[in-house]
Amino acid sequence: MAITSANQLELLQTAEAVAREKMIDPELVVEAMEESLSRAAKSRYGSEMDIRVAIDRKTGRATFTRVRTVVEDDAVENYQAEMTVEQAKQYMDDPKVGDTFTEEVPPVEMGRIAAQSAKQVILQKVREAERDRQFEEFQDRIGTIINGQVKREEYGNVIVDVGRGEAILRRNEKIGREAYRPNDRIRCYIKDVRREQRGPQIFLSRTDPQFMAELFKMEVPEIYDGIIEIKAVARDPGSRAKIAVISYDGSIDPVGACVGMRGSRVQAVVNELQGEKIDIIPWNEDQPTFLVNALQPAEVTKVVLDEEAERIEVVVPEEQLSLAIGRRGQNVRLASQLTGLDIDIMTEAQDSERRQKEFEERTGLFMENLDLDEFFAQLLVSEGFTNLEEVAYVDLDELLVIDGVDEDTAGELQARARDVIEGQAKAALEKARELGVEDSLIEFEGLTPQMVQALAEDDVKSLEDFATCADWELAGGWTTVNGERVKDEGVLEKFDVSLEEAQNMVMTARIMLGWVDPDELEPQTDDSDADDEEVEA
Repeated sequence: MAITSANQLELLQTAEAVAREKMIDPELVVEAMEESLSRAAKSRYGSEMDIRVAIDRKTGRATFTRVRTVVEDDAVENYQAEMTVEQAKQYMDDPKVGDTFTEEVPPVEMGRIAAQSAKQVILQKVREAERDRQFEEFQDRIGTIINGQVKREEYGNVIVDVGRGEAILRRNEKIGREAYRPNDRIRCYIKDVRREQRGPQIFLSRTDPQFMAELFKMEVPEIYDGIIEIKAVARDPGSRAKIAVISYDGSIDPVGACVGMRGSRVQAVVNELQGEKIDIIPWNEDQPTFLVNALQPAEVTKVVLDEEAERIEVVVPEEQLSLAIGRRGQNVRLASQLTGLDIDIMTEAQDSERRQKEFEERTGLFMENLDLDEFFAQLLVSEGFTNLEEVAYVDLDELLVIDGVDEDTAGELQARARDVIEGQAKAALEKARELGVEDSLIEFEGLTPQMVQALAEDDVKSLEDFATCADWELAGGWTTVNGERVKDEGVLEKFDVSLEEAQNMVMTARIMLGWVDPDELEPQTDDSDADDEEVEA
């Protein structure tokens, strides 16, 4: 095919027709044509030449140019596309390295093979542009619901036609034992879109908790309008789910709005989720109150929250225990997912037994260390004293409120407690020295002798050893293994050292050893101080 005036406009018309059909930018098609013509020209004039083609966007005229670049004298590798400064002087005035010389060359006639090659280049470019458009289109729709038509099923995975592409619903993303036949209509949640070699891969889900949230958004206008917000969702796909909602309009009941007239709204969602039972729960900023709501329909007697460990203990009546736990632990598992807390459920009898055990242990501690009779030790525990430090260093007035305790008795109690604490510290220090602890660790501010002994028993015997510890190794923490939270015991956890305190101590040790430059930690503090000064000014 020769590039003649007869078919110049045809190029542009073809480009526009292809772009319109594939819904891509016509400019991309014209660029693909330029590249294909450039390849054809190189096969005619020589592949070493730098032949470029520019198609006029108005007339369709294709201009063929040869480009040569000026390089250093000893850097010429391709004589057809490069030339030295000296060689360039016959074409250019005052040439410099990096300059280019462009000259027009006659257009080429495209033979059958060249035309076939050009066609392949254009098709490839069009496919790439189509994939990019498809990726960008579906990338923006991640987190939304899409309607599609089942094309086929492969090894349990469902291939879905979503209009301008295909998506995949994996076997583990289907609800229960859902089965689909070709041409069935299906509604799914777009979970992820990935750019891959064979084109964008669209991954769908029907088990994702957000699928249910999006279904409610479609059924409940108040959620769509932002009057009601879905704060948390937990699902056991195909079986049971819990959804927490809050209303920003005092006149609208969030639970009632989601249920709808005679349950019409929630029933529409249930039908889509293959009969999944849904508990709609009012959200509350107060975690214990929210948890009591989340454990419905079980009644809760008492809630004890441990914020640092992100755990919560729930006490229920004996007859409510199985209801609170649910079939195969389903109710408590969903409540845990909803609140983000680990939940321990116990009966009132178990709670009473545990409190009795703690009471007896503390009573024994005071009897043994302070040489008290059982009745007096029990009085101390009843007043809320849990350890020797509280007795030794509490304000004297707090001891005087106990029946039968005067100033002399209170002073004697505190003296005994301090003697015991000092004796324990001395013994711990001696034991630590026997284990080979260095003075640098013993003298470190913030560590008691008992802490130093515990560290030595864990083979931490110097300031260098201490500085290499991770904060969770000292304070303890939680890790997730196979979907279950597992407790990591900290060396100093029994001394009630928090994660933040452990971080500060380890960082101080690293600064003392010169491992960390304190100036690197200052800018953030300085900025905040400066901001405070500006506000005060």
